[in-house]
Amino acid sequence: MTDNNRMRKGSLQFYPRVRAKKVIPSVNWKPISKEGTGFMGFVGYKAGMISVWAKDDTEASLTKGKRIAVPATVLECPPMKIYSIRFYKDGKVSKEFVVADDKELKRNVKLSKKKVEANLDSVLEYDDVRVIMFSGVKDTGIGKKKADLLEVGISGDVTEKLNFVKENVGKMISVTDVFSSGLVDTRGVTRGFGTHGPVKRFGIALKDHKSEKGRRRPGSLAPWHPARVTFRAPQAGQTGFHNRICYNNLVLESGKISEKDINKKGGFEHYGLIKTDYIILKGSVPGPKKRGIVLSAPIMPSKRLSKKSLEVVELR
Repeated sequence: MTDNNRMRKGSLQFYPRVRAKKVIPSVNWKPISKEGTGFMGFVGYKAGMISVWAKDDTEASLTKGKRIAVPATVLECPPMKIYSIRFYKDGKVSKEFVVADDKELKRNVKLSKKKVEANLDSVLEYDDVRVIMFSGVKDTGIGKKKADLLEVGISGDVTEKLNFVKENVGKMISVTDVFSSGLVDTRGVTRGFGTHGPVKRFGIALKDHKSEKGRRRPGSLAPWHPARVTFRAPQAGQTGFHNRICYNNLVLESGKISEKDINKKGGFEHYGLIKTDYIILKGSVPGPKKRGIVLSAPIMPSKRLSKKSLEVVELR
């Protein structure tokens, strides 16, 4: 018997359920803002989840002053450098200057043999400045040599953005310079499972064992009229490897592994030892271990979560 009162199987929030085009997601930086002048994004690599003892210093909290257990995710964030500077005019790239010629970039782009100095003051008409940054993933222990490139937005007005970029060209940018506290949004590509049927993909119930034409399929794809199958019908297709965003992750701690060793004995399972900088976020983030995660300033910061104050006491 059917249950007319049950909710539909599978959320329509994430349509279409298609395979992500690339592992490092792109970010629309236009609606994102941040106090002061600085980079609004960074790339980290998921090492795994842990549980931490934290002291709750949140005002009006039931556990204020007590030590509580908090689930957390550890990301390894090797320093990043600026690869190129982009000038935007009316939403389009009007001019771009390449300012880096590091050896690891040879795996991504064809570097010019002639060194050309970027004359940033020659661009007169522009309304936005952004940078392409690349991560030092070769310094981690995940065995990847090809650097990940990401367009990163900069907060502030146009003049402040350009001056900030000039100051940071050629410098190694640490995650502590970008996100040391507060809230961040995390973007990543989930674990991929390939092509699966509607039972695993949407969670529909198995039909009776005496059903004809299969148990692991919907009882009806659509009514007689309208005489078509809508996209809402649960059908087989791509499962996993989707772009997902997790909003308002609280930064519990960030720092350098040389100053504080947070590695487990023998390293993190299926990841290894963290060798560079790290950041610890409250809760979970999308993606499997070793997957690149994009950190960005919160697009819709939560007032309630921004008031939370947790001091990490011990890693469990």
